[in-house]
Amino acid sequence: MRIVVALGGNALSKRGEALTAAGQRASIRVAAKSLATLLEAGHEVVITHGNGPQVGYLALQGGPFPLDVLGAETDGMIGYVLQQELDNAYVPAAKYATLLTQIEVDPRDPAFRTPTKFIGPIYTEEEAVQLSAERGWTIGRDGAHFRRTVPSPRPQRILEIDVINLLLDQGVIVICAGGGGIPVVQKPDGMMVGVEAVIDKDHASGHLARALNADAFLMLTDVEGVFDGWGTPDQQVIRHATPQALSEKTFPAGSMGPKVEAACDFARATGGFAAIGRLADCMALVEGTTGTRVSMDTPAG
Repeated sequence: MRIVVALGGNALSKRGEALTAAGQRASIRVAAKSLATLLEAGHEVVITHGNGPQVGYLALQGGPFPLDVLGAETDGMIGYVLQQELDNAYVPAAKYATLLTQIEVDPRDPAFRTPTKFIGPIYTEEEAVQLSAERGWTIGRDGAHFRRTVPSPRPQRILEIDVINLLLDQGVIVICAGGGGIPVVQKPDGMMVGVEAVIDKDHASGHLARALNADAFLMLTDVEGVFDGWGTPDQQVIRHATPQALSEKTFPAGSMGPKVEAACDFARATGGFAAIGRLADCMALVEGTTGTRVSMDTPAG
């Protein structure tokens, strides 16, 4: 099967812990070992990843570069470690390439007026108020904590899709669309320029999966799957659902909501399946023994 696998940024940087090179590598090593099980089974794998914590930390340093440039910087950093750890985890000879991927967005997207995408570390309420005042940031509540929020426009077109297909035709394992891709808009004169935004990684990965005619779309995160009644004593993992069934439920806009929506869009458009689950569970998600599977098939029972 051709499988697009999206690695969550929070899965690559444990929530609530300081972002360090050693900690990030340890999480990426877990991801690489999990991805290696798919490669060893003969699947064709395309890898995307989040970068919210990483790009947020760089922005916190207060340097001169906008979010699109910081996104490209973190894509190279994460891709480098991921390629290295895949080499370490996957014994047979394999070819890898990390591709900086521009994704066009609509400058009129209403998301530019309502920032919802979390990036960077978590803050206390006092820290959030201070940062908002000092830097003009929009801050949102992420569970019991606070994080910076930025615009998250919908992906419209992957500029490097032909390059990705060329690499796949040569048997290359491609790491692309990191952090949801580098957001760009086309000016009236035809020139492409970056914009101050972060495309949601799951929507971008789903767009990529559809463009590549993938058979399956996996979203790996730091929780077991999609929960019904999350945060309540009665919460339970949804093991299998149709897009229609999930559309009747509500999920947090800044976290699980985009994953569920991207999964439903993929299943509807392709007839394939999407699955959401833990970073270490790639093969089990493909086999349907863990996580949440979203497909047009009606769940048994």
